[in-house]
Amino acid sequence: MTVTRSVGDDIGEEPSRDDGPAVSGTVLSRRRWVVTAAAGAVLLAGAGVGASTLIKSPAQAAADAAAPEPDVLSAVVDERVLKDSVILRGTVTAGQSVEVTPVLAETGDSGTRTVVTKLPVGAGDRVSEGQVVLEVSGRPVFVMKGTLPVYRDLKPGSVGDDVRQLQKALASLGHHTGRDAPGTFGAGTKTALSAFYRDIGYDALPASPDEEDKIGAAREAETTARRAYQDARKALESTSGPSRTAAASDGTEDGKGGTDPETILARAAEDLQKAEDLLAEAEAAAGPMLPSGEVVFLRGFPAHVAKVSSAIGSPADGAALTLAAGELVVHGYVQETQKGLIRAGHPVEILSELSGAVVKGEVGSVADSLSLSAGTDPASAGGEEGTASGAVPATPDGYLIVVKPGEALSSKVLGEDMRLTIETGSTEGKALVVPVTAVSSGADGRSTVTVLEESGKQRRVAVRAGTSADGFLAVNPADDGALAAGDRVITGVKGTTGMQR
Repeated sequence: MTVTRSVGDDIGEEPSRDDGPAVSGTVLSRRRWVVTAAAGAVLLAGAGVGASTLIKSPAQAAADAAAPEPDVLSAVVDERVLKDSVILRGTVTAGQSVEVTPVLAETGDSGTRTVVTKLPVGAGDRVSEGQVVLEVSGRPVFVMKGTLPVYRDLKPGSVGDDVRQLQKALASLGHHTGRDAPGTFGAGTKTALSAFYRDIGYDALPASPDEEDKIGAAREAETTARRAYQDARKALESTSGPSRTAAASDGTEDGKGGTDPETILARAAEDLQKAEDLLAEAEAAAGPMLPSGEVVFLRGFPAHVAKVSSAIGSPADGAALTLAAGELVVHGYVQETQKGLIRAGHPVEILSELSGAVVKGEVGSVADSLSLSAGTDPASAGGEEGTASGAVPATPDGYLIVVKPGEALSSKVLGEDMRLTIETGSTEGKALVVPVTAVSSGADGRSTVTVLEESGKQRRVAVRAGTSADGFLAVNPADDGALAAGDRVITGVKGTTGMQR
């Protein structure tokens, strides 16, 4: 029996098992032929696509090898105030720093130990004029306003500029020195100083430990001389007749071996005058004194305690505390390349990076010489050219710049590191500002910018350059109206090798 099937029959349904082996072989052969034909078609299509990508016309190859059309880079002309600045670090410090080293005054008590007995202030505390900051062996150490350092005890009878300074300090605290001449430690100054000590809760030390004995002896001598004078005057008044007679042969003045009453009275008057002068001197020299170890003169107030190096009960054998006097300022350092840019009076922005607070200020001064870092001076180290063991050669840190804040800084920021932005230059009001890369210099030395019109056309504009800062430059067109805010200027072109100008 012969069986005929179409291709669709072969794909669409299974042959009947009754067809036998001959029918099954024919169907399988047809299927192999169809698969082989499909695979060949796919291969031919892929080869065609590959050939089309590899084979190019000469024109297409040249176009692909050419550099891409460059892109023009431009920026908008701005109008604003342009400021140039120098940024550096600074440390908050005081105009004056003084170490308080206790020195016990001579009291005549050889058993007294030099020890800290009171410490009423702590680090960072504000200190006012006349305040006690330390007590050593029961004696106070206080602060007063003045510029001269203490170098001696001031006692009644002392004369000098340091006495004048003490008198001014006492007067500023409400204790006037009466009729004492400026610079002379007299009775008025004694009264004022005694009153000040009473105000702070202490007794003033006597100028001399044995002054009472000296005054007592002088007063006793004056009393004796006064009585002798009084007796001589009574004797003279009781004498009848002439007070003087011819001298006797033995040389006496009254001819009876004695001195006449008038001479006795004159001599008694001389003795009394001497006794009164000695008593006045003893009394003038007596009274309160200002021991050099009990006062610290500071140039200005308010003052602050910068450091406490001692404790109650510890021996007072070194600096007990450090005081920072006057208004707080900020110290910074710049190198030679920046020093010439900064002048006294330049505006400064002081930024505390810890709190974010900003304070305006100005440059107070710029040092003319380099400041040296802390270390051992090689010249004093005892070695050759600073090579002694342990010697640290001093190296330059930079030029010191003192910045004065426009408002008082809190004592809490004493010693804090600050960020200083010093304005070294500025345009006078608003100016046309362009990126520095927009300005070109020609062979003739003129500066120009290239304006890019909306149509794509370019035109050159001659300009005069001014202040520069942060990559921008203030410019002024040589011809009025040739450049305006909002214009676009070319800053460069972007090619295959990056930005070009």
